[in-house]
Amino acid sequence: MNLIEARSVVLAYDGHTAVSNLTFSLEEGDYLCVVGENGSGKSTLLRAITGDISPAGGTLSISPELRKHGIGYLPQQTAIQRDFPATVLEVVLSGCVKADSFGLGWNRKSRKRAAEAMEMLGITELSKNCVGELSGGQRQKVLLARAMCASDRLLLLDEPVTGLDPASAHELYETIRKINRENGCAVISVTHDIQCALEEAKHMLSLCRGHYFFGTVEGYREHEQLDAEMDHSMHHHNGEEEHCHASE
Repeated sequence: MNLIEARSVVLAYDGHTAVSNLTFSLEEGDYLCVVGENGSGKSTLLRAITGDISPAGGTLSISPELRKHGIGYLPQQTAIQRDFPATVLEVVLSGCVKADSFGLGWNRKSRKRAAEAMEMLGITELSKNCVGELSGGQRQKVLLARAMCASDRLLLLDEPVTGLDPASAHELYETIRKINRENGCAVISVTHDIQCALEEAKHMLSLCRGHYFFGTVEGYREHEQLDAEMDHSMHHHNGEEEHCHASE
């Protein structure tokens, strides 16, 4: 079953069209990596999926199941996240707000969910620490645990390893892979790391160079190879024309 179905979607903000005529889908348990240059609309797409903005055209359908169970969102790191005056447990539990009918009192189910998420990410011993005291890698794990509490159906990750050292980035990717494969939670990850995307993802969505690609990882490799061959051919052809004009 598709969790998300996008058909000819147009996304715009501040009078600027970021994405136009975009079509793709996301199935249950999928792992989709979104790649593209800065300003190509990657983060804007995530905001549309969360409902923060509405498409300016086309249709973006979110399944009833996803609407019921929610979406876990890990945004890009900000100074506010680093300086937020709260404990690890408080931040992780805040992901349960939608599911917890008792609000900030936190029912037993929410506390159990938070404990399981922290255990899976190996941060249980940090539960009483202030988030501001943590390393970048630890802080991202806390925010990922919070996203896990918000949803066990879909995680949206916006540049999850930006600013992390290679060891911390590798560990976070392993954790995300585990959540996807063992828990069956679908993942949409925005990244600049093409090589890592090819290793982790099941499907790719490319917003590069003004024309889009959606399909399998193998299909993306073929797509990029054809693009490279076309670029080389055009460059070689233009070079020959310039040489001919120079000879004249």
